[in-house]
Amino acid sequence: MKASDARAMTVDQIDDEVLKLKKEQFNLRFQRATGQLENTSRVRVVRRDIARLKTVARMKRSGDPVTSVKAAEVVKPKRAKSTMRPKVKANSRSKPKLKSRSKLLRTRAKAKTKLRNSMNK
Repeated sequence: MKASDARAMTVDQIDDEVLKLKKEQFNLRFQRATGQLENTSRVRVVRRDIARLKTVARMKRSGDPVTSVKAAEVVKPKRAKSTMRPKVKANSRSKPKLKSRSKLLRTRAKAKTKLRNSMNK
């Protein structure tokens, strides 16, 4: 079900539809538990439909004017750039450069040898 279809419904119709979908969700859970569920994607679709209908019902009950405006049409204001913190240069406080694989293996080998020597003493 699309949100535009839900917006066209009244709050009572939405509540009835939510009740119907909850019953279907209950039956789907039983089918999954007994291994009879063939269309597993239906569980996800029903769950999202319930959430969508509840959202539209909440918006209608609160009298939110956004219900008639699509989300794509809503324009968010741009944030102003903060001048409080200066930019950090790329070289300062950055992660150390990665060593080549051969250098890394040599370093590990040296560390292992030191550990072995210290344990043998």
